[in-house]
Amino acid sequence: MKIGVVSLGCPKNLVDSEVMMGLIRDRKWELTNDPSHADIIIVNTCGFIESAKTESINTILQMAEYKKIDSHRKLIMTGCLGQRYAHELFEQMPEVDAIIGTECYDAIGSVIDRVEKGERFVLLEAPKQYSQPKSRVLSTPQYTAYVKIAEGCSNRCSYCAIPKIRGPYRSRPYEEIVEEVKSLVQQGTREVILVAQDTTQYGIDLYHKLRLSELLRDLNEIPALTWIRILYCYPESFSDELIETMAQCKKVCHYVDLPLQHASNSLLKTMRRRDTREQVEMLLAKLRNRMPDICLRTTFIVGFPGETEAQFEELLDFAQKEHFQCAGVFTYSQEEETEAGAMKNQIDEATKQERYHRLMALQAKISEEIQQEREGKVLTVLVEGHDEKNPDLAVARSYAEAPDIDGKIFIEGAKGLRVGDFVNVQIDQGFTYEAVSHLVKE
Repeated sequence: MKIGVVSLGCPKNLVDSEVMMGLIRDRKWELTNDPSHADIIIVNTCGFIESAKTESINTILQMAEYKKIDSHRKLIMTGCLGQRYAHELFEQMPEVDAIIGTECYDAIGSVIDRVEKGERFVLLEAPKQYSQPKSRVLSTPQYTAYVKIAEGCSNRCSYCAIPKIRGPYRSRPYEEIVEEVKSLVQQGTREVILVAQDTTQYGIDLYHKLRLSELLRDLNEIPALTWIRILYCYPESFSDELIETMAQCKKVCHYVDLPLQHASNSLLKTMRRRDTREQVEMLLAKLRNRMPDICLRTTFIVGFPGETEAQFEELLDFAQKEHFQCAGVFTYSQEEETEAGAMKNQIDEATKQERYHRLMALQAKISEEIQQEREGKVLTVLVEGHDEKNPDLAVARSYAEAPDIDGKIFIEGAKGLRVGDFVNVQIDQGFTYEAVSHLVKE
């Protein structure tokens, strides 16, 4: 039996998909990347914002087309969208044979057995202690792997439905994480990327103290591991100890992904964010002071209910002053079952788009300036591939670029470089999101 897995959404969802693929492989079933060859198609959906929900529904309908070719094929929906709207979707989409929730990934083998026997069902379970099965099939290149250190979220920002979908914050057992990273490194992984809904909160629920700093120090001691990257850090729990750990541990990338969402204190309060602009500015100053080469990435929301032009101008002023290397901008998505979704003062779509483009234009200018400031600098980069038309041109990333969300560094005269190699390059020219470099001979 051949099984295809389509993974949508964030890297946290990708880890869940890789765990399911590991359990499928353990059952001696064959994995295929071509859904037209699959007997069972699994779509791991995202349900975070409206555009993600639309993508998930469209993908399900596309995969359902294969059932018209062969009626014996089965279609399983997993992930956030399935968790959030399981019973409604089960009624509205007869093409789907089973919908399982985000707490049920470890049951994927028995779920496949049941749909093969002709059952059609919904499987949901209550949130439980987060522990990950050891079986896993990487869908990323072997040299890079995401490692999920916690599940769920307890922050309860007023615009976000994640706590309702994924449940409260639950840290993964410490020893389990360390063991998995060691196993990945033995298999050839050289960059591990720690992910959770809020990585800086790691340990608070399970051990009653923050343990991310301790975890980084232990991972830093693993031989053959080159880079440790952290995504989704929240300002509130970004302690001085964590800053010092990042500065001292040579393998920890000086890269901080800090979703700030806004800079207006009144709007941050309405968003139920627990930091003020002044506290964030103090944290950013500490990071830059201790690590002058720090790369700071953030995300902003424009068009949040009640956002005035003056509040948006505050955000523009903040972005201009802080000069983030990268910033993702999202227009506010009105989500049911959230506090913000029920607010009366929703912003019209035209205003959201106008503010989105103004902030993106400002950020593009800032990003280009920062890229140009890198010209002449020597950086260690990870080679990810070669240009299809020009084998002399390699594609790479430095510590300042996370996979899939940040730009690339192109290396000229790179024929013979192997994918997964770490090499030194000098930046020749910086563009908005990319840079061109040449190899530095050792």
